Amino acid sequence: MAAPTATLPAARPTAWKRLLQHLRSDYLLYLMVVPGLLYFCVFRYAPMYGALIAFKSYRVLDGITGSPWVGWHNFAQIFSSPYFGNILTNTVLISVYKIIVGTPAAVALALLLHEVRVRWFKRAVQTITYLPHFLSWIVVFGIALVVLSPSSGLANKGLEAFGVSPIEFLSDPTWFRSVLVGSDVWKNIGWNAIVYLAALAAISPTLYEAAAVDQASRFRRVWHISLPGILPVIVLVTTLNIGQLLSAGFEQIFVFYNPAVYSVGDIIDTWVYRQGIQGFQYSVAAAVGLFKGLVGCVLLLAANWAAKRWAKSGLW
Repeated sequence: MAAPTATLPAARPTAWKRLLQHLRSDYLLYLMVVPGLLYFCVFRYAPMYGALIAFKSYRVLDGITGSPWVGWHNFAQIFSSPYFGNILTNTVLISVYKIIVGTPAAVALALLLHEVRVRWFKRAVQTITYLPHFLSWIVVFGIALVVLSPSSGLANKGLEAFGVSPIEFLSDPTWFRSVLVGSDVWKNIGWNAIVYLAALAAISPTLYEAAAVDQASRFRRVWHISLPGILPVIVLVTTLNIGQLLSAGFEQIFVFYNPAVYSVGDIIDTWVYRQGIQGFQYSVAAAVGLFKGLVGCVLLLAANWAAKRWAKSGLW
């Protein structure tokens, strides 16, 4: 009697073959991804070649390849500048203030709107709060000038009615950062709240129904259901904002600031604009940009690590 022959296990497809199988079966989905990949390749990754300017004494007529190498000279020039410590401090402080004030304000607005039961009122408030997001900073500055002008501003008119001397909000270093943060929150609070409202809408209604059966108050429902439900989104948004810590909002500050508030309002981007663009020091501007990118990457990784460790949620 012949011995039974052992059946060999079927060969497992290699990773390359599995990829080809996925491409054949879901090729339409992969085609939809191609435009996005092309965008990042052309407008995000290809321009990284220009980072070489940071290590060269760039001359427009010689181009990037023809300009001489100077190594770390541009970085040394930046870090040895007497203004660098001040502008770095201003940048970090303004960004931190915006995160500390703006994120809780947007979360609070989203929670309040989520609890509103009158639908037309909820839509009206949401529309009114997110419309300023579409205004340019030039328009916002005009509004701030009408409200905060020391001679004819509405705020100072109100202070004069109580016997308080007018305050130069836009040219007083004591108040300038508060004006920046307040105008930024006013402009973006409604738009930022949309993200949290979407997260609140994804929470299962059965959780609220069970809490109502247990006679939990509305505050308890918000504290124990709504906030934990949107915590991953809060962590995600905060982590991304921390990654942009060295970008305090060039357009806003460029429109609002003046020489009287340089000591508290001058940030890295505005300093680079004056030195790199107006002063034709393109290599210095590129070096600052590369420095910001590296610091932002480190901050993003650190914030994501901290979020995963303490909040059990992160970007990846």
